[in-house]
Amino acid sequence: MKTASSPRIEAAAVETKVRPGIGRRQVHAVAGCYFVASFAALGLPPYLTEILPELGDGAARWAGLLYIVPTIFGAIGAPLWGRLADRFGRKRLLLRAQLGLAAAFLLAGWADSIGTFATALVIQGVLGGTFAASNGYLGAALEGHALSRALTLMQGSARAALVCAPIVVGALTPWLSPHRQYALLAVLPLAAAAMLAALPEPPRSRPAPPQATTAEAEADGTPVVEATAEPSGRAPAASLRALYAIEFAFVFSTVISFPYLISLIKERIPGTGPMVSGILFALPHMCYLIAAIPVHSLFRGRPRLGIALGFGCIALGLAGHGIAGSLTSFVAVRLVLGAGLTLGLVCMSVLAADCAKGRAPGGLFGSIEFFSKAGAVAAGVAAAAGNDWFGPTAPVLTGTAIALVTVLATALPRLPRTLRTRRSSRCPR
Repeated sequence: MKTASSPRIEAAAVETKVRPGIGRRQVHAVAGCYFVASFAALGLPPYLTEILPELGDGAARWAGLLYIVPTIFGAIGAPLWGRLADRFGRKRLLLRAQLGLAAAFLLAGWADSIGTFATALVIQGVLGGTFAASNGYLGAALEGHALSRALTLMQGSARAALVCAPIVVGALTPWLSPHRQYALLAVLPLAAAAMLAALPEPPRSRPAPPQATTAEAEADGTPVVEATAEPSGRAPAASLRALYAIEFAFVFSTVISFPYLISLIKERIPGTGPMVSGILFALPHMCYLIAAIPVHSLFRGRPRLGIALGFGCIALGLAGHGIAGSLTSFVAVRLVLGAGLTLGLVCMSVLAADCAKGRAPGGLFGSIEFFSKAGAVAAGVAAAAGNDWFGPTAPVLTGTAIALVTVLATALPRLPRTLRTRRSSRCPR
């Protein structure tokens, strides 16, 4: 006898057979290529104050603006490149991103004026976008739990590059100036492009029968999609808008503490050396590298709870920065912030994987990248303004406020549902 659920199982089985996915080795190759290509992009901007005097800006007055130039133009270009990837092929556009980075780094390394160097940074933003391109590639070949785990690994690559790159650049500085290191490190995205050329091209279209999508959501135990799945098998538009808003708020509340953290540490703990300050800066990212996979296993079925807890930890950690006055207290609040960073990034990867079902992945991840970079730009502007007006404590308090608002926005919509459930179970009608 054929049950009502058998068409779902058959559709899912057919879809599994015809979709050419990629294996763990290919996922690790994509993450590794993003890691090596990010070295210059993440490791050299902290040294702009040393680069600009070589180009005629002795006081490095343009450092703050040039720091966010690639981010601004990356935000503008990401949605367009994502849509082009869906149309012309994700692998092709991923290779384009790596080669675009290489061209920008070569131009920056040989620039002899502020104008040429700024042009190179604009090109980096417009032609780069390796993170969104990599996620789009993975989203075309994977879905569900496999995709969210791959996105978690991609964030791990970003955190590892953020920790390692400034250290490597600093170690090379006695032999080669950070300015010329741009040209040297252009070899890395070229090597990444050569490795990616050997990977398969994922399918351009992923038909997602609504029955298969519903069954998969139930198997994953993800409440967001299963509760309000659209007839087309996509996550509802409301969930997508919520993801964009959470992405913006998360990046804003975490990045706003980056620019003036070293100044805050030196103000609160006089005599702190650069090595200790660097370790304190890197602690939250190290937390992610250690705990991301266990957190993914624990919260992949309840990402909204993880996001609410993550923003709560971010708010608590940032507020602690405002009162921390010793090395021990700074270590403690950085670890709390690291817990929030890990919970937020992992659970947003789960939500992104849910929203990718039935959608063109290039456009989706390009749009996510737009809101991420917009949050980073807004955080940089807010941090600079707050620091100028109220000192280095202001940015962390601003981030605390945004994180608390997001906790309330994430948790409160679920409270009436919980109360109705409890009321109905106690007083059955």
